[in-house]
Amino acid sequence: MGFEKHRDAYHALVLCLLAVWSLAPEPVDGGITSNWVRDANLSADMPLWSDVFRVPPGYNAPQQVHITQGDYVGKGVIISWITPDEPGSNTVVYWAENSMVKSRAEGIVLTYTYYNYTSGYIHHCTIERLEYDTKYYYEVGIGNTTRAFWFITPPGLGPDIPYNFGLIGDLGQTFDSNRTLTHYELNPAKGQTLLFVGDLSYADDYPFTEPQPSYSAFREASFGHGMLEIKNRTHAFFSWHRNEDEIAVEADSVWLLNRYWHSLKEPSPYKDCSLKPDLSSLVYNS
Repeated sequence: MGFEKHRDAYHALVLCLLAVWSLAPEPVDGGITSNWVRDANLSADMPLWSDVFRVPPGYNAPQQVHITQGDYVGKGVIISWITPDEPGSNTVVYWAENSMVKSRAEGIVLTYTYYNYTSGYIHHCTIERLEYDTKYYYEVGIGNTTRAFWFITPPGLGPDIPYNFGLIGDLGQTFDSNRTLTHYELNPAKGQTLLFVGDLSYADDYPFTEPQPSYSAFREASFGHGMLEIKNRTHAFFSWHRNEDEIAVEADSVWLLNRYWHSLKEPSPYKDCSLKPDLSSLVYNS
């Protein structure tokens, strides 16, 4: 009798499992997007004399040329570059594709010093009133050291205008970094703008020095992170830090006071940010 009960229970369990399986959706095969596997060995940093970092030939030739959005609507571009030996020309010559009309814009030049370091001559030139979704060519430098580049302005404004972004995380400046950029450039489906997410430079293989130098070669190194601590309904503490690998080094800080809950009539040593009661939407710009 006991054996038959166990057998009946077993049969009932099997029938239940079969019923559940018959109601389950069909397995989904998402396919394989790539056969690439990360190498266990870390890639070495590219040397400064590699082709991607090579200084352009010629006396005082413009180098480190890059662009930045120049306004809030996508019709302006800031062109920046460095001349190492002397200021040179501040002029940018630019024209639209298939146009014979060339325009000129004048920029500014500046330098800075930090301890025993003196920068090169840093040029910034803003060109404005560009057309949307248009390819522009531009030239910087003079004489035999003139260098030419191009960019495409974004499409016009509107809620239904498509725009594609590419994303690369923690690029670094290794040989693998260069291969990643090459793969992206060769991809016909690449975005119209490439966003770098995460770290762009690493100092893992270098001895510590003070002050810490800039190791980034793809762009000027910049890093900062902050921490907001909600102490209570009236006070919050915001601090921002250096990029220290082992020890959290606080660079500066500020106390924030929510005057909604704690209205002080006397002068306060705290920063008044007019916070909402729950402090959930605090934004502080340093």
